[in-house]
Amino acid sequence: MISKSTVATRNTRQKDAIRAAFVETDRPLSPDEVLSYARRSVDDLSIATVYRNLKTMVDEGWLIVVQLPAESARYERSGKAHHHHFLCNDCKKVYELDGCAPIKPKLPRGFRTLGHEFLLYGLCAACVPKHA
Repeated sequence: MISKSTVATRNTRQKDAIRAAFVETDRPLSPDEVLSYARRSVDDLSIATVYRNLKTMVDEGWLIVVQLPAESARYERSGKAHHHHFLCNDCKKVYELDGCAPIKPKLPRGFRTLGHEFLLYGLCAACVPKHA
């Protein structure tokens, strides 16, 4: 029988490994990417545990969900300054872009902008040589 303290320790170790994945990469991660990075520390980590912890971390406000068009959800640490994303068409990794140039589209009369999303896509530095 597993004691409550053993379960809490295992969950803390797993959660710590998941948090470390986000700190180490400092970019939005898919659940599969989280699993891959976190397994470096906790080799018996399961995808179900990753999903459960991602949900908890979103509920706690440590992570936010990053939704990109036609892509599955990714997660990134919350509390960052306003930024946008770059999606590599080849490896499908998502990277954060610092800063934000003002976007001033001509809105129809009476419309008011409350926010915006901006996504660049192409090839990341690691994938460019594969297409040269």
